[in-house]
Amino acid sequence: MWQETKHGLYKQFNFENFKEAWAFMQSVADLAEEFQHHPRWENEWSVVQIWLITHEGDNAITDRDREMAEAIDALYKTDNVERNADQNIHPQEVKIFADGGSRGNPGPSASGFVVLDMEDNILVDKGVYLGVTTNNQAEYTALKLALEECRKMNVQVVHVYLDSLLVVNQMLGIFKVKNRDLWPIHDAIKKLVGQFKEVSFKHVPREFNKQADAAVNRALDEHLDLDKTQQG
Repeated sequence: MWQETKHGLYKQFNFENFKEAWAFMQSVADLAEEFQHHPRWENEWSVVQIWLITHEGDNAITDRDREMAEAIDALYKTDNVERNADQNIHPQEVKIFADGGSRGNPGPSASGFVVLDMEDNILVDKGVYLGVTTNNQAEYTALKLALEECRKMNVQVVHVYLDSLLVVNQMLGIFKVKNRDLWPIHDAIKKLVGQFKEVSFKHVPREFNKQADAAVNRALDEHLDLDKTQQG
């Protein structure tokens, strides 16, 4: 599903490999010429991100953007989970990549997470602005939001990947949670974990958590850009 953002309609497309992603981009380029409407996009290996906005007037999203979005969707032929979701089919086992960030610590903060099936098709890609808080609060909130999303989908088995070694070790019980401010959310997450058949936690380097990190920065940038606009 395309998301409406300050920077236009946004959607991320996922492929098995770079070759498939590149072929898709070539098809979208042909479509852009046909529509005379050229998107902003980014590509990293098997992932293509696209933004659509008509740079006229107040840069509002227009029917032209929506028509282009529909045409791009028609090109996306991979057997992705979005189609399964339309049929109310949800996998029993998923992966979560979650991240949180604070610009100031404490400062403006956001949480981001991505839920994928076991074939790495994206089910959910979400960033949430939190207001002013700490980096650790944002990290924990991202995990909580992701697990809540999985509960809605009736997932049974969850594999969690975080780039915060502290949070991973605290969730595994290797480290104690010494910060009292984190006790409530840590307890809430432990209760959520108990509602699944199985939940595992694994630490990954930041470079393997780029999608969740991008969701964090997207949420922060959009909120801070909006603040600047309102102040101006």
